Amino acid sequence: MRMIRTPTLDIACETHGPEGGPVAILLHGFPYGARDYDKVAPVLAVEGWHVLVPHLRGHGPTHFLREDTPRSGQQAALGQDLLDLMDALAIEHAVVAGYDWGGRAACIAAALAPERVTGLLSCNGYNIQDIPNSGRPAPPARELRYWYQWYFHTERGATAMAENPAAVNLLLWQLWSPDYNFTDEEFDATAALWQNPDYAAVVIQSYRHRHRAAPGDPAYDAMEAALAQQPLITVPTVVLHGESDNVDPPENSADCQKHFTGRFAREVLPGIGHCIPREAPEAFLAGLRALKG
Repeated sequence: MRMIRTPTLDIACETHGPEGGPVAILLHGFPYGARDYDKVAPVLAVEGWHVLVPHLRGHGPTHFLREDTPRSGQQAALGQDLLDLMDALAIEHAVVAGYDWGGRAACIAAALAPERVTGLLSCNGYNIQDIPNSGRPAPPARELRYWYQWYFHTERGATAMAENPAAVNLLLWQLWSPDYNFTDEEFDATAALWQNPDYAAVVIQSYRHRHRAAPGDPAYDAMEAALAQQPLITVPTVVLHGESDNVDPPENSADCQKHFTGRFAREVLPGIGHCIPREAPEAFLAGLRALKG
């Protein structure tokens, strides 16, 4: 574990493998954590990669440097954190990979700083939010899957996340990966990472901001404006999607190739839910190897 200071955060970052190897940055999502890569990072390290697994803002030991910094979980903040981490470590370029929030950060870096990204592994397709059009209703079945987002728009939901995030997130694990039989020990190891004092605030702001129900941090206004254009991603990309993903089913990424102009491959994984690196580490590893170049 290393603490990496950026302009905004001290980012807790787990490192594996030789520093001279090709760099892979593995980014976790919500409601999960860095433990999702325990079956991925050590294997890559043995193969000669230099692997970084950061704890995203609001998670684990990562903490804000200043009390007056907004506890934002908006997409631009996540993307900028990734670029800031690379700058702080003098990493010129890397393969970036992730799912959910982490997949969003990876897609943002690939779209806005393609010279820094040699390859992208993005679970569930093009993860950059179309916030200007977020007020348009989705099909009712999709709205039902997003019940937790509407819950987080209420003070009742915010209080639940602040007082007992494990109870909320356990249900989401069960719903989103119906075929994955995780153990109590697995869940508890990740639940410990939600004890960060900023966790609830970052989560709630993230889900409110994406639906224009909360202001963003003005520091990210320029990046959000660029993301509102839904920029194309030009770097080599592998998309993985779990067939049993019960929050973001595979039909949602069926036409995502229109957002990618470089070498592209997409695979749907039978029996796999939302947290692909945890549920299907071998498929995740294969995707990364395909991007090694």
